[in-house]
Amino acid sequence: MKRFGTSLIGGLGFALLGAVLTVIGGYVLWARAQPPLQLWHQVSLEEEFTAAKAARIATLDDYLALETRVYDELNAKIYAKTPTGPMQRLNRFSPGSAADPRERRPNWNRTFELVPEDPVGGVLLLHGMSDGPYSLRVLGEALHAKGYRVLGLRMPGHGTAPAGLLTVTWEDMAAATRLGTRHLEHVLDGKPLHVMGYSTGAALALDYTLDAMEDMTRAATEEVTLAVPASLVLVSPAIGITPLAKLTRLFDLMGRLPGLGQLAWTSLVPEFDPFNYNAFTANASLQVHRMTRANAARIRRLSAAAPIEGFPATLVLLTVVDATVSPQAAVDHLLRHLAPDTHELLLYDINRQALKAPLLVANTAALSEQLLADETLPFTLTLVANRSDASRRVMLYQKPPFTASAAPGKSLDAAWPEDTLSLSHVDLPFPPDDPLYGRDPPQRPGQVFLGQLAIRGERGVLKVPAQWLLRLRHNPFYSYQRERVLNWVDRGNVRGEG
Repeated sequence: MKRFGTSLIGGLGFALLGAVLTVIGGYVLWARAQPPLQLWHQVSLEEEFTAAKAARIATLDDYLALETRVYDELNAKIYAKTPTGPMQRLNRFSPGSAADPRERRPNWNRTFELVPEDPVGGVLLLHGMSDGPYSLRVLGEALHAKGYRVLGLRMPGHGTAPAGLLTVTWEDMAAATRLGTRHLEHVLDGKPLHVMGYSTGAALALDYTLDAMEDMTRAATEEVTLAVPASLVLVSPAIGITPLAKLTRLFDLMGRLPGLGQLAWTSLVPEFDPFNYNAFTANASLQVHRMTRANAARIRRLSAAAPIEGFPATLVLLTVVDATVSPQAAVDHLLRHLAPDTHELLLYDINRQALKAPLLVANTAALSEQLLADETLPFTLTLVANRSDASRRVMLYQKPPFTASAAPGKSLDAAWPEDTLSLSHVDLPFPPDDPLYGRDPPQRPGQVFLGQLAIRGERGVLKVPAQWLLRLRHNPFYSYQRERVLNWVDRGNVRGEG
């Protein structure tokens, strides 16, 4: 029997090894079949901020001066060497093209600060992996109009060339986040500080908040150096991602070998988006994986004895289906561990009128149904969903903490568009009138538009993957979400002043 057990374990081990080698082999073949690497996939920008530079790049002025040098280096190493002409008109790195972000005023890839005459508080905006400050700029402008000083911080490795994703670490981004919060805390002179993060930016907001709370626990013996935010808004937060991200460490290492540079990239798509990299690296996935694991471990430790008290009032915005991050992880690795009454999950359901279609995956709406029936949830759940399976109109279903069912709330003056099945990871921050990702092209001609595209033809003709075109890039319920975010920050501001 013992010999049989040993043989079984050995057989399973060989089977697992075979499966891993098959995955690796398949990835190598896939990567080698991708388009050749371009200049912007290979050039290193030496001036870029890193955690190692944090001691001498300590203020926002230092950071902005360094950022200017980064963009000067980008212009000299990439833009000056990239051809122009009709075939380059959608190339982000071709000078003067329709996708050249330098032709936009302002260039929303760069750090921006919006300063009212008499700020009521401050908000730090943290964008996600591969995008830039553009992703949260509309919410930033709305907050500024209400009297908040807003800092949209460009993360290291972002807003320049996708090669930055080969070397950036989450520690680099965390160091930049600390610099941004220190700046706002200094200029606000005691007024409340809020942090809003999108995707990986939400993970950075969470990491900073955990640091600040641990800093507070040492207040009796050491000087407090980090301000605990008055509120958090986490948009499509990267609280957990697929466990397969562990393999990206191997792919990243293999990609450093001579002749195998393509293996370091999980996506090589032409760069036609002025404010988001289309290409993506194994290292970028690895850094998100490392950060989410570190955050989850710290939350488990802090909540081991009891739910975490004193955590900033946190609003989480999620769609029930998300191909980039795990919506379930936001519940299991964050919200379940927080003391009740001050936190909320705003969840967008799938379009249930379309759910009856036989071509849809059957379990796409399972999470919303699970949460509605769960009476152990210590947070408020607000679900944006169809009024009925027969209607595209939507209403709110609200479920207080520790209750077993949701009560219908108010009806929204909104409906699912006829061609929309669900929201997506990338659409939550963008309104339907966004000039780049919105429903209708802007009136101004000559600039690239990436919103509601409808391109038809034979497969294999277009360089862009079909799944890229299918993904919704603006939020049809943005007006309601904007109202909720502004009210959330206002309420947190009142608590912070008290």
